[in-house]
Amino acid sequence: MTNVEDYLKQNVFGTPQLKPDEKRKFLGNFQDRVALALTIAQIRNPQNLQMVEKVMRQYPQYHLYLSDRLSTTYRKPLVQLAVKLQYSFTIIAQQKMRTKTQPVTDQEMGLVIADAQQAIHKPLLI
Repeated sequence: MTNVEDYLKQNVFGTPQLKPDEKRKFLGNFQDRVALALTIAQIRNPQNLQMVEKVMRQYPQYHLYLSDRLSTTYRKPLVQLAVKLQYSFTIIAQQKMRTKTQPVTDQEMGLVIADAQQAIHKPLLI
């Protein structure tokens, strides 16, 4: 009977997810895998671009995640930097699931650099 119930739950509600709020906040990553996370307000500060470049050069094995809600004005230099350094990156488009899309806030994550495979023991900045 349990198998039937599990099957029904999975097909009605979808596959259960581990820490969905944490993954939504960090652009699809668990917090313990994040090396650097910047809000949209922090990305608007031009001095932080140098810090992002330094992290990208120091950890070439990590992956850059950018929010699609980030303005093109701020996303373009980050993408150009990733291409220049041959750094793997993904632009994350988080779908509105059962809720209306909220306006972009300054406290929303705009950039995350994370290890896609394992936890990081010393995160740089969150």
